[in-house]
Amino acid sequence: MGVGGNFWDLLKPYARNEGFDFLKNKRVAVDLSFWIVQHETAIKAHVRKPHLRLTFFRTINLFSKFGAFPVFIVDGTPSPLKSQARIARYFRSSGIELASLPVPEGVSAERNRLFSSRVQECVELVELLGMPVLKAKGEAEALCAQLNSEGHVDACMTADSDAFLFGAKCIIKCFCPNSKEPFECYSMSDIEAGLGLKRKHLIAISLLAGNDHDMNGVRGIGVDYALRFVKAFSEDDILNRLHEIGKGNTSQIPICIKVEEDMDMGESSPNRKQPHCSFCGHPGSKTDHVKFSCEYCVTKDDEGCKQKPDGFKCDCFSCGMHLIFDWQNRRHKEQKRLENWHTKICHKIAQEPNFPKEEIIDMYLCNDNGYFSGSDNLHITWGKPNVEMLIDFLNFHQHWEPSYIRRTMFPMMSTIFLRDMTKTTAETLLFGQYEFDSIERVKTRYGHQFYVVKWKQARGSTVRKAPSEESSVQQDVRELDETLDLLDDGDVPVIHEDDGCSFLLTDENMDLVGAAFPAEVKRFWQEQEQKRSKNSMSRLQENENLASPISRSIQLNITEFYPSTKVQHRQAKQGEGSSKNIDSQGSGGSKMKRKMSSSPTKLTKSVRRRLLFD
Repeated sequence: MGVGGNFWDLLKPYARNEGFDFLKNKRVAVDLSFWIVQHETAIKAHVRKPHLRLTFFRTINLFSKFGAFPVFIVDGTPSPLKSQARIARYFRSSGIELASLPVPEGVSAERNRLFSSRVQECVELVELLGMPVLKAKGEAEALCAQLNSEGHVDACMTADSDAFLFGAKCIIKCFCPNSKEPFECYSMSDIEAGLGLKRKHLIAISLLAGNDHDMNGVRGIGVDYALRFVKAFSEDDILNRLHEIGKGNTSQIPICIKVEEDMDMGESSPNRKQPHCSFCGHPGSKTDHVKFSCEYCVTKDDEGCKQKPDGFKCDCFSCGMHLIFDWQNRRHKEQKRLENWHTKICHKIAQEPNFPKEEIIDMYLCNDNGYFSGSDNLHITWGKPNVEMLIDFLNFHQHWEPSYIRRTMFPMMSTIFLRDMTKTTAETLLFGQYEFDSIERVKTRYGHQFYVVKWKQARGSTVRKAPSEESSVQQDVRELDETLDLLDDGDVPVIHEDDGCSFLLTDENMDLVGAAFPAEVKRFWQEQEQKRSKNSMSRLQENENLASPISRSIQLNITEFYPSTKVQHRQAKQGEGSSKNIDSQGSGGSKMKRKMSSSPTKLTKSVRRRLLFD
């Protein structure tokens, strides 16, 4: 949760959607409890241990697809205030008023056993994957923020907004891998530039609006009022002012909103505007202007005032002083209103008992949230996955086949192999049986380019498919919440058979492949250049064939079509005229012959009728 109210909505305009390479070669502190809670809310149907399944695929994707180095942080013992807030939240959700029930002070309750067992299983899983795990003394987001502020990690991955209160500099609230900009990031520098708020300002807002350790805050004050109130004070002064107000000193009005004492509000300011003519708009009444001509209107003695135009504004001394007086009066009223509003807020704060709570302020400002002494003594290292133990672990908890587990882990192992190849060439086989064969092609996915790498099986064994496991996994995941993209599935490599050899095709980072196998990358691009030149030569030859007179059945362009048709049309007209002359000479004799042969003896009408019916 973090700060109460709509605190994330307040920070939303200053969020940045970062690209695919944002976490490349960067360390990220991951709040593991946040992942597990998110898993529980995302799964709608019955799935076999979803926290393990989604943590497994998320870790592989973060490590292999995004090139990040995750550090997992788990919660320690919650503070007594946090335990009381949990009890209050539970009673409130049940419709029970907490005031009617006694809550013992100083109680420190652990999470329920089911959630603790899930956390322990996820910790065991990520440790088998070779990821470092750190345990916080209290809140996990507090240790994430401390690691970020001290420079041990580059970002924190959590949805608790109070990580900024603990000192975090960059928070990744949510991410969607199937997009060009998968990460929604919040930077403290952007918040300072946009809202003018710093760390102690945010702590003051949480004290006023409520937080995980004090859900109520100050009655009648939300995030908007708290923001408006704390912005009137400086960072070094805000917490001290809250202490003074909490003690009952409600005269703590910021200097920036006090009424200026040097404002000239005496007799020198005009209290009444000089009368103006309603016809011309100049100083003086209309009656005076009838008797005496207006000195502002350029008229003769026998003429009256000129009609004032639409939108006329007088620029005399009296009008100018009156505008200044009105502006000063409005400013005075606005500052008086702000002063009354701040006084009202101070009275509300003074009525709150034990405000502010020193334990909450000390907890937010504490820089000792982990079990290590000093930032120089902390060394975070990443190891290689223990494949055999990981297969046994997932086979026991998830009932997955070993072949399927090896295939899903292949992208992570190939990333580790390529990183090792940039440092040393001692190990030449991946998984002890695959070797780098070649680069198949360049693949673009969500606006980011990858090399499709072919891994050849060095030994005579074949890659076994696991159709039964794949189908069972699909049956397990029946319904996922489509509104959350949880990186729940990894990029399973594609099996490719060629000339009796088994290949696996994986998508690899282009920079990583170029650093591990520079000769292969150079050869690949040379082949691509040869293919492009060959294709250009073939296209050039096709164009030459189109221009030759032999292939006239191919459609011509518009510049070639019109001249050729005009010539053909002209030649056809000339041939048509000559043929008409010849036909006219021969057709005259034939018509005479036809006329003579077709002129029978004329018969009378009665004879023709008799021949017809008889």
